[in-house]
Amino acid sequence: MVMMHQEGIGLRARVAELTRHPNTKAIAVGVATVALAPVILPLVKPVLKTTIKSGVTWYEKTKSALAETAESLADIAAEAKAEVQTETQNKALPPS
Repeated sequence: MVMMHQEGIGLRARVAELTRHPNTKAIAVGVATVALAPVILPLVKPVLKTTIKSGVTWYEKTKSALAETAESLADIAAEAKAEVQTETQNKALPPS
């Protein structure tokens, strides 16, 4: 601590100077993340795994539901087209 006073600038002044820089917070968060990742990752791994599994399940169910909806719409469109063709043919034929 004596050496800091000899240089003319103290630790508080250096910290205050660093905190004025706009990228300091981002750098601090990045360094903290890298330093803490090996400790935190094993703790949150089960939660992350469950979340990812839920997301995959939700994606598969949604994909299936969309495929069923598309198939239903295609069936409805085919039925409507067939009805239009039947009506057109009935109008073209003279009444018996």
